[in-house]
Amino acid sequence: MPMYFFEDHGLEEKQTLKHLQLNSSNFPMHFHRAFEFIHVLDGVMNVIIEEKNYTLQSKEAVLVFPNQLHQLTTPETSKSEVLIFSPEMIGHFYSNYKNKEPENNKLAVVSNISPENLESVYAQKSLLYSYCNDLINATSFKEVTISSKRKVVQNILLYVDRHFNEDCSLKTVAQNLQYDYAYLSKTFYQYTKLTFTEYLNRYRVAQAAEHLKQTDLSVKEIALLCGFANLRTFNRNFKRYTLLSPTDFRRVS
Repeated sequence: MPMYFFEDHGLEEKQTLKHLQLNSSNFPMHFHRAFEFIHVLDGVMNVIIEEKNYTLQSKEAVLVFPNQLHQLTTPETSKSEVLIFSPEMIGHFYSNYKNKEPENNKLAVVSNISPENLESVYAQKSLLYSYCNDLINATSFKEVTISSKRKVVQNILLYVDRHFNEDCSLKTVAQNLQYDYAYLSKTFYQYTKLTFTEYLNRYRVAQAAEHLKQTDLSVKEIALLCGFANLRTFNRNFKRYTLLSPTDFRRVS
């Protein structure tokens, strides 16, 4: 069950779109500036958006808004396609709904995304605006309210993103963010349903998976680069979350 990483996509203020085909994917809680359209083609995927759980089956999708906390899990197997796009791709919609978020992020999608839908920026925008229109017709919208707890979780996620390859214990996070350790631990688990250590290991494994696919670095080099203290710990965690050894994962990727 491979994991993937795309938090940085959509950070720059320009028109960008990325189309991904994913198999049995999992990724822990994260957020980013981009919109994210997740469409299940086969199997079942669970998506949690701001503590609300969506079970997606074939031809169902969710549209995640910028900065919404969300995570993906596949109970058994799934095939899905994901569009990650900057708000500038749907500028008119974004300006009208910039400070709002949907009551329900779920959509029913009739057909898969065809190559013709992505040939030009005009075709891309037409497709994306059609999803926006479907969402407007399907649900109501509410003003975005960022609770203190949500802000705390976002700060923790940002800290992990910047320091995952270092000594990154929750104690260190609490000291640097100047929060009480017990409060951080409780709040983080409430939002993610993971302990901080579980989240950190999943995040590191996701980073390692990308290095295994995209570089020729040795498994040991990748383990150290991603913050694991030794190869044994890396191998154990990698197999736990992907069901494959790092070597096998690289071979089939």
